[in-house]
Amino acid sequence: MPDFLLITFMHPIGIFDSGYGGLTIMREIVRALPQYDYVYLGDNARTPYGTRSFETVYHYTLECVQRLFTMGCPLVVLACNTASAKALRNIQQLDLPKMYPDSSTPPVRVLGVIRPTTEVIGQYSKTGEVGILATKGTVVSESYVVEIEKFFPEVRVFQEACPMWVPLVENGEYDHAGADFFVKQHIDRLLAKSPQIDTILLACTHYPLLLPKIRQHTPANITILSQGEIVARSLTDYLNRHPDIAARCTQTGQRQFLTTDSPEDFSRQATVFWGETVVAEHLSLSQ
Repeated sequence: MPDFLLITFMHPIGIFDSGYGGLTIMREIVRALPQYDYVYLGDNARTPYGTRSFETVYHYTLECVQRLFTMGCPLVVLACNTASAKALRNIQQLDLPKMYPDSSTPPVRVLGVIRPTTEVIGQYSKTGEVGILATKGTVVSESYVVEIEKFFPEVRVFQEACPMWVPLVENGEYDHAGADFFVKQHIDRLLAKSPQIDTILLACTHYPLLLPKIRQHTPANITILSQGEIVARSLTDYLNRHPDIAARCTQTGQRQFLTTDSPEDFSRQATVFWGETVVAEHLSLSQ
């Protein structure tokens, strides 16, 4: 007997993250596309992903994506920069063809958060120099550098890993005075790499909760981008361009929140990211 309740005949859009941060992406997606059904899966039992190897992140991400497929999701969004950087390409190019060997076009889709952002980031910069604030895993992957080069080869990209930012957020310290030191430290390090940076991307879904402090320690002339609205616009466009996928996603406006760890802890913490009360259910990946 499963330890979560499936919504009968529901074919939701799946939203996956290693923890809570993807809720900041889901919030903007639901705001843009409220008619669809959604199921959010947070792999909180194995978070954080940002410090793990490519192989481990890929294995964990694939396992969660496959579970969402079994729940009827025709489309899954990796609302996690680390998973998008370390797992998305293999899942799209290797695993989906293996899952559906007799189909030239797999009947399910997996999308990430990196490409939608890199497709537009150059439009925000006048100097052609942008900064990326991210986890160590995302920075080491060089995913943003590679993808921005494809769309805006003239743009120079400077990265800064911020290993303390996710713990600050998940421990409820994001709006406390103690966070200022770590926020200012990494912004100063990033801007020291080039005085011409005029656009900074928050390339981690946790970082929007630090936005007031990030803005406080960043010069006013610099544009700061969060990914939620960008990803939501991209998904809206994707569904318009792929009516076959859109038609397979049910539209009753239902939301479901699942976690691989304690649902009580998830519900309490997730409320901060989601902006309203969340009631989560436990999902065991071993089933």
